[in-house]
Amino acid sequence: MKPSIPKGTRDFSPAEMQQRNFIFDTLKAVFQLFGYQQIETPAMENLSTLMGKYGEEGDKLLFRILNSGDFLSDVSADKYNERNLGQLSSLMCEKGLRYDLTVPFARYVVQYRNDITFPFKRYQIQPVWRADRPQKGRYREFYQCDVDVVGSVSLLSEVELIQMIDEGFKRLGVSALIKLNNRKILSGIAEIIGQPDKIIDITVAIDKLDKIGIEKVKEELRNREVTEESIIKLQPVFDLSGTNTEKLEKLKSWISASEIGLKGIEELQTIFDYLKVVSVNTEVELDLTLARGLNYYTGAIFEVKAKDVEIGSICGGGRYDNLTGIFGMPDVSGVGISFGADRIFDVLTQLNAFPVNASNSTQILFINFGRKEELYCLPLVNKLHDIGIKAELFHGDAKMKKQMGYADAKKIPYVALVGADEMVSNLISLKNMQSGEQTKVSFSELVKMLTISIIQVL
Repeated sequence: MKPSIPKGTRDFSPAEMQQRNFIFDTLKAVFQLFGYQQIETPAMENLSTLMGKYGEEGDKLLFRILNSGDFLSDVSADKYNERNLGQLSSLMCEKGLRYDLTVPFARYVVQYRNDITFPFKRYQIQPVWRADRPQKGRYREFYQCDVDVVGSVSLLSEVELIQMIDEGFKRLGVSALIKLNNRKILSGIAEIIGQPDKIIDITVAIDKLDKIGIEKVKEELRNREVTEESIIKLQPVFDLSGTNTEKLEKLKSWISASEIGLKGIEELQTIFDYLKVVSVNTEVELDLTLARGLNYYTGAIFEVKAKDVEIGSICGGGRYDNLTGIFGMPDVSGVGISFGADRIFDVLTQLNAFPVNASNSTQILFINFGRKEELYCLPLVNKLHDIGIKAELFHGDAKMKKQMGYADAKKIPYVALVGADEMVSNLISLKNMQSGEQTKVSFSELVKMLTISIIQVL
């Protein structure tokens, strides 16, 4: 049987990893620029940590891990025969793979509250898992690059995140659109249409507008027992247009009777005012249909789309005021965003936008002519390593054709040939693999040439 991997997962070749590391390294540099510090959390968490934090739909997408040993020890024959999968999984599984990085982060904050200086600004780059149906741009295992700040209610945090989105995608070379909304406004709309108790149902349905269209959204709202009268009253959500300022004015008039709704409008207005005085080149658009399906958001919510590629959101997040309260630490507000590294990778691949210097390939390969030549070349390779030049000596004295093929396959730009004549003359025959030109140089001249080539690439 031919080996394979599970659907929704991927292998990455060395060339692809070089490109992925370009994304990770670029984002890390941006995160650190704004004073964020890196942490990591375990791949698995207790299910008690994860369950109930992502809504009913999110809970269904959790990968559960069977208990070690006899995982059926707590399951009676009657319970087993009932085939109640939800109940069975709760008895057989105490742990699960993390669904995102935000809930584990909230757990981390509460667990280490006495060791943290607030406001705490962290970034985290790790894989997450979701038992979702694989499709283009949607995977069961994928990396998230998260940045969060907890312990501050200042809207400067939201502005800073927008600046980081802008800077990150500028450095990555992706033309993006930032969509912005506020869950308080959505709560105000639920009040105005007379169904405040249906806020979760309304936001989950509205959040699917881009994927399924208005009619399907309305159908889902009906299925979630939102009344026809309320659905009609929701029409301004779908019709809202104009500049951000015009949209806010229309909203202010429409939901003027909702205190929480007006608070959300005030918060968005403050963010837009801040953005006028900072250098953000990425377009920021107020989108009332943006809901972000996760239940823990309470304020501003963000979503980023790539302008030049049809794919889902490549970054998203929002303000959460109550998340740490679930773990026994109330009144700690936070706001964060998650960069979808896998989707960003797909965008850059489709646009053929990875820079040449995204590759960290070997810069020079020393051909291996035999034992004596190995002993001569090894110190030269070590000296190149000491000054930061990527060099390698071919392992084994294979035929020249094979060694040259190795250099071609790895796209190594230079090959050094050191045989008996070169060892006597203390020179190196250097071949440019692109032009085919071959010259004899001293070691110091070799270092100078390789250093110049590095600078030119950078």
